[in-house]
Amino acid sequence: MESKLKKIVIDPVTRIEGHLRIEVEVDENNIVQEAWASGQLFRGIETILKGRDPRDTGLIAQRICGVCTNSHYRASIAASENAYDIKIPKNAKIIRDLISLSLFIQDHIVHYYHLHSLDFVDVASATKADAQLALDEAYDYCEKPYKNSLAHLQYVKEKITNFVKAGRMGLFANGYWGHNAYKFTPEQNLIHMSHYLEALEIQREVAKAVAIFGGKNPHPQYLTVGGITSVADILNPQRINDFVFILKNAHDFIKRAYIPDMKMLVKVYKDDIKEKKGRGLSNFMSVGGYSFSNDIELFESGVIRDFDLENIEEFDINKVTEEACRAWYENDEKVYPSKGETKPFYTDLNEDGTLKTQGKYSWIKAPRYDSIAMEVGPLSRMLVGYAKNSKVIKPYMQEFMEENDLEILDFATAIGRNAARAIESLICCEFIFDFTNDLIENLKYYDEETWTKFDFDKLPSKANGYGLFEVPRGVLCHFVNIEDKKVSNYQAVVPTTWNASSKDEFGNRGSYEEALLGLKIEDLEKPLEVLRVVHSFDPCIACAVHIIDTNKKDLGVFKAGKIF
Repeated sequence: MESKLKKIVIDPVTRIEGHLRIEVEVDENNIVQEAWASGQLFRGIETILKGRDPRDTGLIAQRICGVCTNSHYRASIAASENAYDIKIPKNAKIIRDLISLSLFIQDHIVHYYHLHSLDFVDVASATKADAQLALDEAYDYCEKPYKNSLAHLQYVKEKITNFVKAGRMGLFANGYWGHNAYKFTPEQNLIHMSHYLEALEIQREVAKAVAIFGGKNPHPQYLTVGGITSVADILNPQRINDFVFILKNAHDFIKRAYIPDMKMLVKVYKDDIKEKKGRGLSNFMSVGGYSFSNDIELFESGVIRDFDLENIEEFDINKVTEEACRAWYENDEKVYPSKGETKPFYTDLNEDGTLKTQGKYSWIKAPRYDSIAMEVGPLSRMLVGYAKNSKVIKPYMQEFMEENDLEILDFATAIGRNAARAIESLICCEFIFDFTNDLIENLKYYDEETWTKFDFDKLPSKANGYGLFEVPRGVLCHFVNIEDKKVSNYQAVVPTTWNASSKDEFGNRGSYEEALLGLKIEDLEKPLEVLRVVHSFDPCIACAVHIIDTNKKDLGVFKAGKIF
């Protein structure tokens, strides 16, 4: 009997970092039966780092991505420090944490408003809004809505309307405007678009805050093995004050725009939550970290299996493996990442341009924890923190659930991931001031140390280390092997490698693929529902894969939205 399954190809998936291809098979009712997430470019940074001085890896490794630069920079430097057992001063750790947490805030704001919100917000519909009704409705979600004046909302409506009338939609072009899956009213769309535009300014200012201590952004220059170099900045009270001022404005936006918009999203799309759309895996992992004020942990460490929130396992890095059974690399063996290899073995596509569903189909490997696929990211951190009764996380989660009539596992959906990310941004923004206070207290008592002195010539010629952190998109770990004081092997297992994982030797899917199963697509020519699920993870394929072709040859021909 001939199969009635149809295959949909979305290539490239836009509004993400990097190049991602999604293929799904749907039945006669347009319900997804199988899915493949394929990273379309090869990352060669590991190969580039071989033979390098381990003190230099950070400056190169941060080039893995143009967005997650600091995350890779810090993990790489920490891997060398771990290999040589170098302990950094308190001030160095605080500055590193301040920059990292600032990037959590910036990344989450950018993700929702500029990369994901247009999966829910119909830009064209906002042109039909009644500004006065929008003004009134905003008070349903916040006592003091962000920039909620009639004149401002009328200005936003006029600006968007002019874009549409002139046919110069720019970044709003090619959207699925008018799609039946959109549920916001014109007024709700207008409120969101107002915050979309304001978020452009907020994220730019937070980038400035990063540059205060990081030197510049992206690709900061403040880290060195043993500490930091931004000494003059932390000794200048004005620089600290400038940093705090920017973060206070960001906090204001999160409290009065981002969180209220999440409440609106959850209310309007409550049916999607209860239907468990985009649920995905039942396994979640967090490595915790970011201690402040006498070793209080911002994030908790733990592993959840099968949604069992009562029995949280402690994370053990020795249980992490990577394999390339379905990825375009030579060695298929499942190994501890530091023993892994990065030897490309590309096997091409089928004759009709689709992926080889029974062979290798992605440049993204399959990391596993104790042989199990894991979801990482804000949702995982919030679930682990809630389950472990974190004094930091649980009150925020509990309050949001009570205000919006949610249960804890409602967060394990496409809409829920957005809510978890917004809650996490609020947590980071409120507790970042505790980290700043720790810095001020150290300086007040004349602790101005920023670097741990060491003699490289006296360090062991052979060493192994790793840098392990929670970063905006999830668990990040860099592994370095050193021989003769040079890098002999280097591997990076990034959050998107976990979530966008290819299938393993047993056919087990990663988070993206699993979350797409059972999804009903209303219009096969406009698979908005697929984008909603995939975008909810905040993909960063540039971190997972990377290539440069110096001969400028064609690397591939791509088709978008084609149905086979």
